[in-house]
Amino acid sequence: MTRRRVIAQGTFDLLHPGHLHYLEQAADLGEVFVIVARRENVTHKPKPVVPDRQRRDMVAALSLVDHAVLGHREDIFVPVEEIDPDVILLGHDQHHDPAAIAAALDERGIDCEVRRATGRAPRYEGELFSTRDIVDRIREERC
Repeated sequence: MTRRRVIAQGTFDLLHPGHLHYLEQAADLGEVFVIVARRENVTHKPKPVVPDRQRRDMVAALSLVDHAVLGHREDIFVPVEEIDPDVILLGHDQHHDPAAIAAALDERGIDCEVRRATGRAPRYEGELFSTRDIVDRIREERC
């Protein structure tokens, strides 16, 4: 029996526990394909600091991830069509509208479920869950 193909996608600028939680949920659903956003396509938040290929390589090195690719420069759905997923798992705090994504997938004839991952509460004081929090902490303690 083949495993379900699950897409997780994101910027993954500085890896943190929130990323691991998201990818753990994806792995629980099946074979994990991660699409790492290209710097030039990130418009909803500050551009990533870490280069595209380095972010892809860091994600690919995680045991939870079966495949990691960079997003397409012009059309975000190109890698989705190539992967042909059963599920697209959105991060709990990602800006994407699941209904809009489902409609775009339907228009392209891609039959897959769109789900949203859950968040995770901090497990200890000071745990950092975002690139912004990590950068802010570096600024506070090192600058």
